[in-house]
Amino acid sequence: MIKAIPNRKDVDTKFTWDLSTIFKTEEEFQQSVKELEILGKEIEREYKGKLNNSNAINSCLDKLKIVDKLGNLLGSYSYLAVAVDQTNGKNLGRQARLSNIMSDLSSRLSFIDSEIIEVDEKVIKEAISKSEENRGYLEDIARRKKHALHPEVEKVLSSLSNTLDAPYKIYNTAKLADMDFGTFTVDGKEYPLSFVSFEGQWEYERDTSLRRGAFEAFSKKLREYEHTMAGTYQTQVQKEKTMANLRGFDSVIDSLLFSQKVDRDLYNRQIDLIMEHLAPHMRKYAKLLQRIHGLEEMTFADLKIDVDPDFEPGISVEESKNYIRGALSVLGEDYLEVVDRAYDERWIDFVQNKGKSTGAFCASPYGAHPFILISWTEKMREVFVLAHELGHAGHFYLAQQNQNIFNTRPSTYFVEAPSTMNEMLMANYLMKNTDDKRMKRWVLSSIISRTYYHNFVTHLLEAHYQREVYKIIDEGGSVQADKLNELKKATLEKFWGDAVKINNGAELTWMRQPHYYMGLYPYTYSAGLTIATEVSKRILNEGQSALNDWKEVLKAGGTKTPVELAKMAGVDISTDKPLLNTIEHIGNIIDEIIKLTDELE
Repeated sequence: MIKAIPNRKDVDTKFTWDLSTIFKTEEEFQQSVKELEILGKEIEREYKGKLNNSNAINSCLDKLKIVDKLGNLLGSYSYLAVAVDQTNGKNLGRQARLSNIMSDLSSRLSFIDSEIIEVDEKVIKEAISKSEENRGYLEDIARRKKHALHPEVEKVLSSLSNTLDAPYKIYNTAKLADMDFGTFTVDGKEYPLSFVSFEGQWEYERDTSLRRGAFEAFSKKLREYEHTMAGTYQTQVQKEKTMANLRGFDSVIDSLLFSQKVDRDLYNRQIDLIMEHLAPHMRKYAKLLQRIHGLEEMTFADLKIDVDPDFEPGISVEESKNYIRGALSVLGEDYLEVVDRAYDERWIDFVQNKGKSTGAFCASPYGAHPFILISWTEKMREVFVLAHELGHAGHFYLAQQNQNIFNTRPSTYFVEAPSTMNEMLMANYLMKNTDDKRMKRWVLSSIISRTYYHNFVTHLLEAHYQREVYKIIDEGGSVQADKLNELKKATLEKFWGDAVKINNGAELTWMRQPHYYMGLYPYTYSAGLTIATEVSKRILNEGQSALNDWKEVLKAGGTKTPVELAKMAGVDISTDKPLLNTIEHIGNIIDEIIKLTDELE
């Protein structure tokens, strides 16, 4: 029986994260806000109109690093407090006030990039030669030169940043604060329903009547908000189109790929090859689920059920640590230090409560430590999710130890590689430590149903749908709820063919993910997992040398492009080969699951 979700004030604090490691008190937070405002005004007073030589440029950027670090800590603190409880008015108010302050600061300091962009290229090169620390920042500015707007325009856009981010905030408020799913009834019995319980538990429910009943009730509530959500999303994509036009890009897609430092070939390949080559394997997997569970027909509402629902071990938060340590120990003692500290110093928010953000994420404020959000369901599958988020934590922990704040974040294209890599290491560890066929099948099916399904199916289908939306926007069109439903349904039907019935409500899946408000983020999950799959095979085959290469990649942070980072790890993503290899690997795992099922039966 699924328990009712408690309010935040009623959860066990030892399983919540401790934000006091960023700011101990509200007074300390507010004092830092004042300090940030003073620093911003100082930089404006000292350097505005004077960034015409290399010494002034580097001196200004050195102070900007301090501002960025403090702003990052403040922004993380206010956001993380809201992420665990969207219903807390005090935290929402604090975040709103800080957003206004940050918008003002961004507007004040917009002159820095604008003035540097205006100077002669020789001056930028001279500044780079005098400061290796500022190289990455200056190279990015030089790269953006042809897309820069007049300094006053840049200032206005910076001052409007809080307003321009409104679609994402409205989406989250509607989803996490306003949508009350109440209960649903099956065979005369009532069951509680929420975003968290649906995505964390009901989607995996083995009882078909309960699972489909929850899906129907969940979809019914989503549909009540479809026009509001569609209007919010239309505002987002129209904003992106306007910005792309202003900056002289040929399309929204080119504009959004620019910051990722990859070209359209890498973007389109990821979507097109998976739609064509992975679909047959996943249809075979869907048919296996249908056979195991004795379903007359396989529907979209059934795709998350387990191959062996009776087998998955329950696991407590405390017990998870042994598995995490065992799997990630290959990455060395410095990496295990991250794991130990994450548990011991309350870096992780495990609890479920009303108003908490769904899914899982890792935030890594520079100068503090990473923070991981997860909703623990006492199921072994959560170990894979936690390993994933610890992949982000370990990545940025090592990057921040080796890079300044300008150079820690790699391109979005690469950012999911370290996280999905940890899922591969977890699977390798579990497979290595059991001879039991049922356990092996559970591990392999977890890798398919969680790791690859999540990254290569869920997010990839988001990416395919998202590309269709941007095509319409680029052609001057707009999208409303009916059109978005039509596009999402067409994407699902194309991938699943006649193996899965796309039942009523499946087309509303576009309303469930926040990724559409983050640019071209969805396709990067499969891109990162492609790199991770190839590197994990290298580690299995080559051992320590491959691990050493990977650790150097993590330490490099954002100092290289995705193609360069992958090359450091021994993977050439400029060709089709890694992706086709990964798809073949997925197919082989599914074939092994089918073989083990036949043997067990």
